[in-house]
Amino acid sequence: MPHAAISGTPLDPIRAREAVVTRADGACVLFEGIVRDHDHDRPVTALSYSAHPEAARIMAEVAAEVETEFGVAIHAEHRVGDLVVGDLALVAACASAHRAEAFTACAALVDRIKERVPVWKHQTFADGTTEWVGLGEC
Repeated sequence: MPHAAISGTPLDPIRAREAVVTRADGACVLFEGIVRDHDHDRPVTALSYSAHPEAARIMAEVAAEVETEFGVAIHAEHRVGDLVVGDLALVAACASAHRAEAFTACAALVDRIKERVPVWKHQTFADGTTEWVGLGEC
């Protein structure tokens, strides 16, 4: 059963890796989505993530779907709240016996989370303007 969650606390990639790797695994692919200091070539000074009340349920569905489709163990968490440059916004880990399946599954997992899980980013730029990202998926 995959672990998938929306979290208001800092994410731990080591915990994600430890949650999926077993003695039968020969590969673990770990993705860390890191808050960067720019977007659209503009400096970002503040960032906050918000999630729809159904986000955790949808994230669990996505994780279960990828786990079944690729036959890998999965751990995924998305952060909400105020974050700073360098914080982790998303952690995803996929473990399997072979690397190809782990790489393919992790890429699919991250893409599907970004496409389907209703989490929105509100960023403030250095010039004081703000932007919501992801609201088109509401």
